[in-house]
Amino acid sequence: MTARAGETFELDRAVSDIEALLAGPVPATGPTDSQGDPVTGEWIATSGEGFRILPLWESGSLVGVYAPEWNDADEAARGHLDDLVAELDRRWGAHRKVGMRVPIFRKIADESMPPLFQALCDKDCLGDLSVWGPVAAGPGAADVWVAASVNQCDGDAPMIIVALVSDRPIVELQD
Repeated sequence: MTARAGETFELDRAVSDIEALLAGPVPATGPTDSQGDPVTGEWIATSGEGFRILPLWESGSLVGVYAPEWNDADEAARGHLDDLVAELDRRWGAHRKVGMRVPIFRKIADESMPPLFQALCDKDCLGDLSVWGPVAAGPGAADVWVAASVNQCDGDAPMIIVALVSDRPIVELQD
């Protein structure tokens, strides 16, 4: 599913990947584009009007995994995200939550939504977002908003932690 399949979660690497995301360009306009590994086709990143999304970690396969092992995998993934959120809170202050309920319903109803939320839905990144911002992207760069979430598109799919950067405020969509 992602180019991060099979990697062990490492907090320092995840933070380093977010720092690289902050340092990179964010397209001001243009269509949404997902990049895949040229050999495997696995998802590497998605960028679009005002944002970039990056998978940070992917759990092992959960095909044929049931409780209590599935619960353990879910708890581990959420623990990884909690560790990442705690580190980013330490750096940037307390995060706020942005729910994905409205984008999920808009996806089901095939209704339009901002490109960032459409891209998250298209990649089945439907977990609520932990958001910081505005955050200084670097010397001379405009401030950005950063978010992270843990996601799973169905019970057999792996858990995925993603991070994103946006040049626009990340706010909860209204009903």
